[in-house]
Amino acid sequence: MKFTRCFTLLASAAALTLAVSAQAREYSVSTVLSDAFPWGQAAQKWADLVAERSEGRITLRVYPNAQLVAGDQTKEFSAMRSGLIDMAVGSTINWSPQVPELNLFSLPFLMKDDKDLDALTQGEAGKLSFSAIESRGIVPLAWGENGFRELSNSVKPLRTPADLAGLKIRVVGSPLFQDTFTALGANPTQMSWSDAKPALTTGAVDGQENPISVFDVARVDQVGQKYLTLWHYMADPLIFAVNQRVWKTLPEEDRELLRQAALDAGKWETELSRGQQAKRLADIRERGVETVELSAEERQAFVEATRSVHEQWAPKIGADLIKAAEAAIAQ
Repeated sequence: MKFTRCFTLLASAAALTLAVSAQAREYSVSTVLSDAFPWGQAAQKWADLVAERSEGRITLRVYPNAQLVAGDQTKEFSAMRSGLIDMAVGSTINWSPQVPELNLFSLPFLMKDDKDLDALTQGEAGKLSFSAIESRGIVPLAWGENGFRELSNSVKPLRTPADLAGLKIRVVGSPLFQDTFTALGANPTQMSWSDAKPALTTGAVDGQENPISVFDVARVDQVGQKYLTLWHYMADPLIFAVNQRVWKTLPEEDRELLRQAALDAGKWETELSRGQQAKRLADIRERGVETVELSAEERQAFVEATRSVHEQWAPKIGADLIKAAEAAIAQ
C-alpha cells in the first residue's frame, strides 16, 4: 500500500512537471530599433524561430524603439537585470555603462573589418565578454550585428582629424565616445537618437556616427547629412540575452531551444546585414551623398590621434580582455 501511494505521488509530481513545462509562456524582448532595421529584424527572427520550434508554446513579444525604457537605450541593461525586461537584443554600446568590458568594441580603430570583428566575438575575447555580462545577472546567448559605424556631417568632407575641429557630433551616452571625439578635436554632444534627427535638421549638431543601415533606413541624408566618411572606426555587435532569474525558471529543453534559436537568428541577421551593405551604399550615393573612403595613411592618422583613448580606457576594460582581442586580431 505504501509503495502504491509513493508511486502515485511520484507520478503526480511528474505529471505536474510536464504540465508546467507545457504551459504557454510569454516574455518581453527589448530592442532599440524596429524591424525596419537589421537590428529589429534580428529580434523578430528570434521570436519567430522560438514560436515555430516551441509550436507556439513560447512567445517572445518584441518591443522596439526602446519603448520599455521610455526611449533611453542606455537603461535597457539595468531594466533587464532588475526584471522589468525579460530578454533583449541589445548593443555593446548601450550596455557598456553597466558592463565596462563591452567598451572593448568601442575602442577607436581597434578593428579594421569583419574578419577582425569575428575574431573577437567568436574567440576568447567574446567568451570573456559574455562572462562579464553573466556576472552581472544577464545570460548572453548569441552575437548579432549592428555593423561598423561611419561618420556623417553637413559641413564638409572629412579626411583628417583636423577636419573634425570644432564640429558638433551627436554621440550616444557613453563616456568613451565623448573621449574619442574630444581627442579628435570635435565637440561631442550626447543625445538619444529620437532627439538627434531634430537636432541635425535644425543644425544644432553638425554630424553623427552610425552604421550604414541606420543612415540608409532612417534617411539621415534628408536632415542635411551630405558627407559620409567610411572610416570603420568601431563596430557595435548585438547580443541576444535573457534575465538570469527568468533563465533559472526555464526547463533545460527550453533553455536549449532559446539558445539555439538565438544562435540561428544571429547568424541569419549577420549575413543579412553584411549582404545589404553594398546596395545600401550605392543607394546613399545615388541620393547625392558624397562619400569619403580613407586610405591606409589617412586611417593611420586617426589611429595616432586616438591612441591616448586606448591608453586611458585599457585599465577599465581589463588587461586580459585587451590582450585576448589583440591576439585574435593579430592572428
